[in-house]
Amino acid sequence: MRDTPLSNCERDFLLKAIQEKKRLDGRQTYDYRSIKISFGTDYGCCFVDLGKTRIMAQVSCELITPKENRPNEGLIFFNIELSPMASPAFEMGRQSELLVKLNRQLERCLRNSKCIDTESLCVVSGEKVWQIRVDVHLLNHDGNLMDAASIAAIAALCHFRRPDVGIQGEEVTVYSTEERDPIPLSIYHMPICVSFSFFQQGTYLLVDPCEREERVMDGLLMIAMNKHREICSIQSSGGIMLLKDQVLRCSKIASVKVSEITELINKALENDKKARKTGGKFGFAESLPQERITALKTDVSHVEMSDVKEKANEIVQRAEVPPQTVPSPVLTAPGTGQVGEGLENSWGLKEEEEEEEEDETVELKMELEEGHEEKGRGDVVVISDSDSEEEDVVILNQVTTKEKASSSNQQGAVASKQQQKKKGQ
Repeated sequence: MRDTPLSNCERDFLLKAIQEKKRLDGRQTYDYRSIKISFGTDYGCCFVDLGKTRIMAQVSCELITPKENRPNEGLIFFNIELSPMASPAFEMGRQSELLVKLNRQLERCLRNSKCIDTESLCVVSGEKVWQIRVDVHLLNHDGNLMDAASIAAIAALCHFRRPDVGIQGEEVTVYSTEERDPIPLSIYHMPICVSFSFFQQGTYLLVDPCEREERVMDGLLMIAMNKHREICSIQSSGGIMLLKDQVLRCSKIASVKVSEITELINKALENDKKARKTGGKFGFAESLPQERITALKTDVSHVEMSDVKEKANEIVQRAEVPPQTVPSPVLTAPGTGQVGEGLENSWGLKEEEEEEEEDETVELKMELEEGHEEKGRGDVVVISDSDSEEEDVVILNQVTTKEKASSSNQQGAVASKQQQKKKGQ
């Protein structure tokens, strides 16, 4: 999977910001991002955070037979893994150009510079030597992988301890950490890479480029140097031509940065050594309260709490008093309604209300017609139209005024007879 390319607006914005000597994260031209170094529970496990770029390095060892041309020297092997967890642009089981480039530069920086005494790794000449393996895993990608990988690798090598070995005749015995204390590697110096990115054919220079700045840069210069100002390796990539003065300028900047990073590594090693001796928290136990396992550590921001009550009272006084009465909802269309606290729950179902009224009027008419049927069943005339599709039935009640008068006279006679009976009693 390939990375999504930058749009023209983003590219122009980055280049214009670099021309004005501004960066996205607010750094200056020669500033590094914040570097954090921590160690795991086992020896040789190191985590390095360079801004949002996070890398883990793990060192291991095993006994192997040496090469025939160098029977008294041990071997050092480097392996870099770019997993899709760090960036969607990386694929598993496929070596990209970036992976090969990083692996070669790391070997030039640490192996070819002879920073580790390989002869001290010999156990039996021509038979048994130690092979040191450095596995570098990229956990999060945000630019400048080479610098972070070199810091993590050299810090893990300084932190690593190999098991002690005993020789009796032809037998080689490897002692565990409980039987004998492990032995650290003999390291002469600590080479560290410093990356410089060039823009607009070498006109502008930045130190420690982030991932977006790497996309718009024209060329890259990586200088590996130790604190003694000894250049271990130089590699230039991109289609730009650098002048002699530019390379010398970059080397002076690299010497300052390397000395600062070396001091930071030494302090981290000393703190870890003290924590292990005194029985303090280190490795996994140290990461628990700081929440560094699943998330990056955030700096604590201090909040002033002195004038909170006064400010709160001012805000309350300035605020407008909310109205106590809530206006009734306005129904703009049938089939809509408004439900809420302090409001009448009403629905604008005008059509249903009209239908209900029509049904009530029909029921009243039917009751009246039934009453008339009971009174005069004989005077009912039924008219039906057989020619129409639906038969229309009309009920006509023929009630004359004479019948109404006779019925009223009969009721009056009954009432007078009842009054006479009451008088007689």
